[in-house]
Amino acid sequence: MSPGYIPFHPNPSKPKFKPPAGAVDAHCHVFGPEAKFPFAPKRKYTPCDAPKETLFQRRNFLGFDKNVIVQATCHDIDNRALVDALVTSNDKVKGIAFVDESFTDDQLKELDRAGVKGVRFNFIKRLVDSTPRDTMQRIAARIAPLGWHIVIYFEHADLGKMGPFLKSLPTTLVFDHMACPNVREGVDGANFQRFLEFLDTNKDRFYTKVTCPERFTVAGPPYDDVAPFARTIVERFPDRVIWGTDWPHPNMPKEAPDDGVLVDMIPKIAPTAELQRKLLVDNPMQLYWS
Repeated sequence: MSPGYIPFHPNPSKPKFKPPAGAVDAHCHVFGPEAKFPFAPKRKYTPCDAPKETLFQRRNFLGFDKNVIVQATCHDIDNRALVDALVTSNDKVKGIAFVDESFTDDQLKELDRAGVKGVRFNFIKRLVDSTPRDTMQRIAARIAPLGWHIVIYFEHADLGKMGPFLKSLPTTLVFDHMACPNVREGVDGANFQRFLEFLDTNKDRFYTKVTCPERFTVAGPPYDDVAPFARTIVERFPDRVIWGTDWPHPNMPKEAPDDGVLVDMIPKIAPTAELQRKLLVDNPMQLYWS
């Protein structure tokens, strides 16, 4: 592991909240195991092994039925660990890959057959080197006929310069982690309000992951200072939100979150059974299994 890297919580609590039948953890990762699926030479961090077996055990323990695995930057364009999890999951896992222009159409179709439903474009500079936007647009044009979508990881403070590019992409867009809200600015802050307005402009194209309160909190667990941001999005866009644990929580700055605490936050951000079902079942099933 990289110096200072914090492994995932070894013994999470059993959540009090019971997810509805068929619930999907729609954002998580697999790392390695390195002996079988080596990490990318140009990676910016080396995590602990977090194999599919541990992910599936955590999923069952927390009360979920399915996963969506997002390719992590530490594996770069080598999607073998992701594909291995997909093809051995009995259709309980779908995936988001990372690809570049070296991929042939046949390789993209092979990923599609394995259960990949989209690609991720990452604009967080601490995690990846910047990919030219024209390259991303060419990739987007190639994956659109497969019915894939694009997962976008960026900070909503950058929305002003990102907006035209995002609108130019030809697929459904899924925004990671609420586009990284600044809790200190509050729900009424200009950046978060601008993000909400952007979502309003074309509700049928955008989904938002109301995930990762542990990354944005100032107060710490149980993350009540982040709940108003997620709840605002869930209540305003109930048919366009999904949720996930982000297990195994790469690059946490202080401590690994307790996944049981994260699950118990769900009723705070989706306070009714109807909202919970949309968030955890209906929306991810529509996006990944339809």
